[in-house]
Amino acid sequence: MPIYKTEKKKDGLQQYKVVYCWTDSTGARRQKSKLVYGIQAAKETEARLALVSEEQDSAITISNLVIERDESRKSTIRESTLQKSSTIIRLHILPYLGSKKLTSLTAPILQKWKNEIDKKGLSVSMKNNIYRELVALLNYAVRLDYIKSNPLTKVGNFKDPYFAAPEEKIRYYTPEEFTKFIAVAKENTDTLLGQGIFVFFCISYLLGTRKGETNALKWSDIDGDTIKIRRSISQKLGNGDRETPPKNKSSMRDIKIPSSLLPVLEEHKQRQQAAAENWNKDFRICGGISTLRDSTLAKANVDYAAAAGLRSITIHEFRHSHASLLISEGINIKEIARRLGHSKVDTTWQTYAHLY
Repeated sequence: MPIYKTEKKKDGLQQYKVVYCWTDSTGARRQKSKLVYGIQAAKETEARLALVSEEQDSAITISNLVIERDESRKSTIRESTLQKSSTIIRLHILPYLGSKKLTSLTAPILQKWKNEIDKKGLSVSMKNNIYRELVALLNYAVRLDYIKSNPLTKVGNFKDPYFAAPEEKIRYYTPEEFTKFIAVAKENTDTLLGQGIFVFFCISYLLGTRKGETNALKWSDIDGDTIKIRRSISQKLGNGDRETPPKNKSSMRDIKIPSSLLPVLEEHKQRQQAAAENWNKDFRICGGISTLRDSTLAKANVDYAAAAGLRSITIHEFRHSHASLLISEGINIKEIARRLGHSKVDTTWQTYAHLY
């Protein structure tokens, strides 16, 4: 079972390819491989694969496959992404297919699974997310030669049985609507918490940062009129707040701070400094010594919108509002993609093409 060094590195760790070869019960030679980062991870993977017998391989269940794939993905995808995927699999795939052997999966069995998911009354988009998770899981099994082809492709995705008018792709606040919203937020800045929430929404709208990125910002991230996006905060991973890198490499970006936001930040900084004797540049911009809670932001968002006489949009849709603002000002789509931290301009275009 050889270990090969590749030419790639990630976070300073060398990538290795661990190859496992064996002869199955029919006499055919089979092989599977894993890519891992770091020699220690490679040795652990080698040891784990050595314990897998041919009989276990041929009789692997969906539950076992999930465990194996999750182990291989820990070093390649963000923890929050892995948790979201694992939640969908745990709730909508394992209860129905977990004990099934890969070799026993047939189109009729998978169609029956689809029928059960249909009974849950979920939205079409949610059902499609579930479908994509199972497709990806079975594609992984194909890549490792556990099965020859993906049987789910014969069944097809979920479809909306009604020909209703398409929903609006995104919701956002116009500049006029945001002015009304932020005016209400400004009225609630008598406390430092209220001030932090006000600043949070100013940053979200004027910089287009993701919620986790905004919450993670520290005063040390500001350099003159530029703010550096280098981290994100997740409150859904358990064990308290978890600071992670941003969503992807392109999300590590520098954004010029609009002139209208600079005095807002300066005023808030002075209030933080006056309130905390131990203030330093590692304080979070919006929350201070800690981050603002997701539940607090969500409640304020709904309350402020109602007080301003506006429909409520999600916190993520303040990011859409920022994009629509840039589009209305004639900003080049490449620059919009860079500011939003999209890895591809196509992503920006597909999301906002209808606004042009």
